[in-house]
Amino acid sequence: MREGAQLTQAETGNRYEVFHTDCPARDMVDHVTSRWGIWVLISLRSNDLRFFEMRDSIQGISEKMLAQTLRALVHDGLVWREVEPTMPPQVTYGLTEFGQDVGEPLTDLFDRITQRLTPSGASATERLSATGQAEQVTAPGPRQLDHLDDEH
Repeated sequence: MREGAQLTQAETGNRYEVFHTDCPARDMVDHVTSRWGIWVLISLRSNDLRFFEMRDSIQGISEKMLAQTLRALVHDGLVWREVEPTMPPQVTYGLTEFGQDVGEPLTDLFDRITQRLTPSGASATERLSATGQAEQVTAPGPRQLDHLDDEH
């Protein structure tokens, strides 16, 4: 049996107030972008996994945090949970269609980041910075912006 909320696409004119603290979409974004939510979604992108397989694939996550993260993602309708009535019960997790849709840009982001890393783990910006070739970019301070108001 599979558990998890089924979410339907909102009507075109029916938008969430994402900057409001009571917005339900905000909770879901918090779950997806939590420390472990991203890794759970990425680990389930290619195949369904049992709890311990997922724990072993995501190094550093505790069983407690994995259980909490999975519970939230199942509740949000991003992950499904299937329990086989064996002794002991076998529990398998996978991405719902909605979870695959949300996980796709996360996988793209992960791929873009890893393509820019060197074998030592340094990013291209860090490599250039180390060789003195990177331009230092800083945000302007409040006084540096004062003259912009005078021009308009």
